[in-house]
Amino acid sequence: MIRIYEFDALRPEEILNRDIRAEADVEAVVDGIIADVRARGDDALRDYALKFDHAHLDSIQVSQAEIDEAFAATDPDFLQTLRMAADNIRRFHERQVHKNFVINDEPGIVLGQKYTPIEKAGVYVPGGTAAYPSTVLMDVIPAKVAGVREIVMTTPAGPDGKVNPSILAAAVIAGIDRIFKTGGAQAIAALAYGTQTVPAVDKIVGPGNIYVATAKRKVFGKVGIDMIAGPSEILVLADGASNPAWVAADLLSQAEHDRLASPVLVTDSRALAEAVRDELEKQIPLLPRAAIARESVDTNGKIIVTDDMARAVEAANIIAPEHLEICVDDPFSLLNSIRNAGSIFLGRNVPEALGDYFAGPNHTLPTSGTARFSSPLGVDDFVKKSSFLYYTRDALGQVQGRIADFAEHEGLHAHARSVTVRFDDET
Repeated sequence: MIRIYEFDALRPEEILNRDIRAEADVEAVVDGIIADVRARGDDALRDYALKFDHAHLDSIQVSQAEIDEAFAATDPDFLQTLRMAADNIRRFHERQVHKNFVINDEPGIVLGQKYTPIEKAGVYVPGGTAAYPSTVLMDVIPAKVAGVREIVMTTPAGPDGKVNPSILAAAVIAGIDRIFKTGGAQAIAALAYGTQTVPAVDKIVGPGNIYVATAKRKVFGKVGIDMIAGPSEILVLADGASNPAWVAADLLSQAEHDRLASPVLVTDSRALAEAVRDELEKQIPLLPRAAIARESVDTNGKIIVTDDMARAVEAANIIAPEHLEICVDDPFSLLNSIRNAGSIFLGRNVPEALGDYFAGPNHTLPTSGTARFSSPLGVDDFVKKSSFLYYTRDALGQVQGRIADFAEHEGLHAHARSVTVRFDDET
């Protein structure tokens, strides 16, 4: 059963204790997998597919025939849902596109900044206990909007050697270029270093288990990554007028993801806290993934009671959740007080699932308190910024002495000389 705490009785480190560091044995396994993929390439990927996914792969790349077959077999109504969600996601992310700028307000000087999309992106889509076509849309569409030239996807095949058809259908709608049947740390290694079949990319995005997260951390530097994702989180910030059945259902929407997921309620109402606790006990047994939700709620769940909503907001900012629901009549009155959250769901009629699937904002979000300093996946993750500058000889001549003086103060005389040498003929 979920536990209820008084906010003032908790030390900051007790409000939500999260540690996503991998155990030593995970580190060792991932190191071995990365080294093996680098050494043996496709042969290693085939061996790991058989070992972990029980899949015998004739081909690592998904064929066009497999894609066409999956698309044709997908329910037309679900295809329409995917298309509608994709349109919403695309429209939202198109507003994130930056424009180049130029500053030319002094004679002989041009300064500016330009945005360039990365060349190749790799999207990791989990398999295993659940298939996530939503991840395909959320991770591929911002890359397409950014203008990435080539986007490839890796996802594990099932024992039949095939990829989940919903994932393939979403990939078609999102506009993926190539798809490969590999998952886990081995997929991350393949994307980072390349194999005979899988191309090396410039950046890897997408969620995964602790082995995937550890592999992404280890290849960072060779390639870019979006973030190190921990277990999923939801924090519901609710006042006493909230419907306890709705709040419980929203908490369970994340609890069913993973036994390590963190469902948290922060409220100014002890009565709501107790009613939500009772509702959780009613609703958990009704879920197909009841065992997962039960462990998540009992082990990582919390209900925190505060004196008022201002203190509730304070608790939310300390936790810095991945998903934050604000269940009050006027959520906009609290919006500017929220400093740390991945995605914010405003009002009583905005369940987290709305953002997960359909509304448009990205659902690849910072976890484990990293919303204190990082942001949801977006177009910015797929572009690079380059500054540029131009000076005429006269413009450089006006500041040459100051640049040389600055360089010499740092003991870098060649720096100074690189400027003054251009004016030696004037002395």
